[in-house]
Amino acid sequence: MNRLRTCLCAFALATLFASPLAARQGPAEPRTAELRDAGDPALQRGLERVVRDLGLDGEVRARRLSLAIVDVTDPSAPRLAMLNGDEMVYAASLPKVAILLGACVEAEAGRLPLDESRRAAMVNMIRHSSNEDATRVLRWVGEQRLLEILQSERFRFYDPNGAGGLWVGKAYGGEAAYRRDPLRNLSHGATAYQVARLYHELAAGRLLSPDIAEVMKDALSRPGIRHKFVKGLESRPGATIYRKSGTWRDHHADSALVEHGRHRYVLVGLAEHAQGGDWLARLAAPLHDLLVQPGGMVLAGR
Repeated sequence: MNRLRTCLCAFALATLFASPLAARQGPAEPRTAELRDAGDPALQRGLERVVRDLGLDGEVRARRLSLAIVDVTDPSAPRLAMLNGDEMVYAASLPKVAILLGACVEAEAGRLPLDESRRAAMVNMIRHSSNEDATRVLRWVGEQRLLEILQSERFRFYDPNGAGGLWVGKAYGGEAAYRRDPLRNLSHGATAYQVARLYHELAAGRLLSPDIAEVMKDALSRPGIRHKFVKGLESRPGATIYRKSGTWRDHHADSALVEHGRHRYVLVGLAEHAQGGDWLARLAAPLHDLLVQPGGMVLAGR
């Protein structure tokens, strides 16, 4: 009997102290399989062939070019290929997509009402890469709050114990960085893999609630700057592009979710070279053909 009373008391104490914590934390977020596990040997060979045919394999070896492509036509069975996919680099304005994510997360939680003026700022930040609007949206989300979102168990878009990922540690203006990333000391950083993961999760319907995901896709749609991937895909009519790019000095970045007929795919490119923007434009069409055409036929780029 004494043993029974002891067990009942222990159970009551555990319930008393554990229940409020569980209530505060809420239910655990479901974990999905890592996109990294979807590496596809045939797609990898195709990516390497495209890069080699364009004479860019030396730039990959020199780590001046990072690429990630994902076939998300069937989001439950993606196919991934990368070159320097975990290389953490300065990504200029591309990490504004992380600010967009942060705003959408706060809107989803009811902490950031999406009135017309806020949505207009989010759209201008992405389509036209407005630094003023990027800083405005960042302040709405909160600088520290955005870093918490990016490193949260729910998203894991930045891993301080691994290869890094998406990082925003500075507003898009003249002020100093408030927190540089712990791995490379970057103010605005990214890896091709983690950017590709973000677009894949968006395409798979796992990133945000459906209504907020549509807000994010609307901001990414109808690119206002026609260079890099957008320029390269002009020779492939019929493609719908959801995109964020970045440029600063010799740093050139682009990222896109592309829909073409029944096909959907992700392109991410990060380059550090004066001609990096041209590299990304030349890569777009042959990578499109690799992912869309029957048999994955590769055509020479422009």
